[in-house]
Amino acid sequence: GEVGSDVQNILAAKLLKPGSDPALKDRLADTIQKADELIAKLQPTVDETKAVLERMQIEGQSIALQFKEAKRTKNDYNQYKMKLTNQRDKYAEAQENAAKDNDREKARRVAKIKKLVENSISMSENAAKVHGEIMKGTHSLTGVKMSENDLSDSLRKLTDELTEKQAETAELTQQYKAADSEYNQRKDILKKLLKEAENIAPMEEWRERLDQDDIPENLEGVEDALDEAENKVNSIAENPHVMRQYEERKKEIAKLQEQLDEAGGEKDMKKQQLEQKLDRWESSLINIVQDVNKKFSAYMKEVGCAGEIRLFTAGADTRRDDEGDNVRYNFKDWGVEILVKFREASTLQVLSAQTHSGGERSVSTIMYLMGLQNLMSSPFRCVDEINQGLDERNERLVFKRIVENSTLPAGSSNTDHCGQYFLITPKLLPNLDGMENENITVLFVFSGAHNFNSCLDWNVDKFIEDKKNFLSQDEEEDASNGHSKGGRRKRKSR
Repeated sequence: GEVGSDVQNILAAKLLKPGSDPALKDRLADTIQKADELIAKLQPTVDETKAVLERMQIEGQSIALQFKEAKRTKNDYNQYKMKLTNQRDKYAEAQENAAKDNDREKARRVAKIKKLVENSISMSENAAKVHGEIMKGTHSLTGVKMSENDLSDSLRKLTDELTEKQAETAELTQQYKAADSEYNQRKDILKKLLKEAENIAPMEEWRERLDQDDIPENLEGVEDALDEAENKVNSIAENPHVMRQYEERKKEIAKLQEQLDEAGGEKDMKKQQLEQKLDRWESSLINIVQDVNKKFSAYMKEVGCAGEIRLFTAGADTRRDDEGDNVRYNFKDWGVEILVKFREASTLQVLSAQTHSGGERSVSTIMYLMGLQNLMSSPFRCVDEINQGLDERNERLVFKRIVENSTLPAGSSNTDHCGQYFLITPKLLPNLDGMENENITVLFVFSGAHNFNSCLDWNVDKFIEDKKNFLSQDEEEDASNGHSKGGRRKRKSR
């Protein structure tokens, strides 16, 4: 076969070559030292040169500004010089034109003066005409003034008549008011009489009797019926049995009337007692609402909003019934109004699902509950997913408020405590303020297919031991993997 050859250059050894020459290192160090000494020696000169250069730059800038100003002055001078030349040329031309057209200019000016004189004469004539018209107007005005005086007299007379009519109207108004007042008084008297008549003879009971034909239709018939009834009563007086029944009935009526009066007095007393109890109860209720309002307003202010609590009485202080007394017992219509404002431009509005979002209603509700919490004693309180629908900022503020209100120290009495607070939620934000409080307990509820079969399977110590074993196994595996990789590297280097 054929014989071939291949020649390749072998590079100098780098990985296994010996170290640098010490003599070369000394020479380089000596060179560096000399260079440093030279730099130190030349440094003052360099600094001085820099200072001179800076001064020259400053002077150069100043000279450049002076040059620029001189150049601008020169340009202005040339412009003014050119303008002066133009003005001189115009002046010479004007003198030449004046010498040529002097007669024509005089004629033009004379004609202009004549025209002005004619206009002045025309204006004088017009002024005379206007003066005549002014005089005519003055005469007319004099007549108008005289007519105005006559009209003023007529107006004065009409004013006097109007004053008299107003006085008569006022008197008639007083008479009308008096008649109206008398009418109302008689109307009230008639109402009372009608009411008494209704009590004596109720309309529902006597309606059939009044509809009968034997009832008199006029006053004379009524008087005749009364006379006839008196005659019957007088005839009955001779019958002792009837009189005895009458006396017994009369006594029964008097006894019933006495019982009715006692019942009415007792009713008034009970009503007065009820009014007193209502005043005390309402005053206490208002104080409670005010206390809740102070706390609620402060809590809402902490989250950057505004809130207010009001007592709604359904107009109990303004409504009146048929008898004129205040309607104060419509407690079914009473309630508490929660007013909130979440934006600076809006106003306080009653909390409702139609106006506010779910998150806004959650914040308002929990702050209202926090305001109520300190006013009543309860062994525990429980809320479910109150933090759902809140943004991160509001959730953190709400949780902080719950922790502060629910971890207050107990007082001296058994009822002076904040009670336990159960917050049920599927999730919580990380790093919440208050989670480090020793009075907080976190309970996890485990459920599902892979849950423990028994509660005894929950062994924290065993969990920790298993975790330590798992970590130690990982460390041993990492160590063994490291050794094997190192061995391979050594074999490769050989």
